[in-house]
Parts: sequence; C-alpha cells; structure tokens
Amino acid sequence: MLQTKHKNKTVATLLAFLLGGIGAHRFYLGGPTDRWGWLHAAALPACGIVMTAAPGADWYFWYLPLTLSMLAGCLEALVLGLTPDDQWDARHNAGSGRHSASRWPLAIVLVATLMVGAGMLIATIARLFDLLYTGGAYG
Repeated sequence: MLQTKHKNKTVATLLAFLLGGIGAHRFYLGGPTDRWGWLHAAALPACGIVMTAAPGADWYFWYLPLTLSMLAGCLEALVLGLTPDDQWDARHNAGSGRHSASRWPLAIVLVATLMVGAGMLIATIARLFDLLYTGGAYG
C-alpha cells in the first residue's frame, strides 16, 4: 500500500496565518497544482500592477490585493485549525497511516490569528472609509 505524507494541522494553520497572503498553506496541502494557492500567489504581482497603473494613488490601494489575500489567509487559518482531527485526517491524511492530535500550540496559533486578523480587518475597513468619505483626511 502506497502511503502519503502526513499533513500536520498545526503547520498548515501556522502557514495560513503567517504566509496565507501568498498561499503557502494551499501549496503545503494541495501541492503546486492548487488553483486557489496560485490565486493567493497572484496577489504580489497584482500589487505591482496596481502600483504601475496608478502611481499617484494612495499606498492603501497599492497593497489592497495583498491585504485581501492576507485576510483570506487568516480566515482559512481559522477554518483549518478548527477542523476536528478526525475530519482533518479523512480529508488530508487518508493514506498516511497516522492520526492527528491537536495540542496547545494550535490553540495559541488560533488565538494569534484571531487577534491579528480581526485587527487587520478593522484597520482595513477604517482606512477604506477614511479614503472614501474624507479623502484621506485622517491619515
């Protein structure tokens, strides 16, 4: 029987939290053929395109594609980390012959993800409203 490599839920969640904006967690779980991973990775060139197309725009708009991808990565980190171990193993570790057992490091990563992700979402919405309704008068 051919065994597949065991995918660690804590590692996948940490990758989604730290490098979710470029899709590292998607490539860890699905390999180089993961289309959603490439969509995350396209956020960096999209920032370059926006900078080139609108050099006079506010910096907020330059980095908006990467910011949205990072917010999606934080949401994916929460979904991955909160998946029950038996469902995780059925989906990602069916052929590995090992079972997952989540521990405290996963809980710490989830708390950090929630704190940073919520703060980033609030800051993004606040800056957007500042730019749209006051023209950037507050920053």
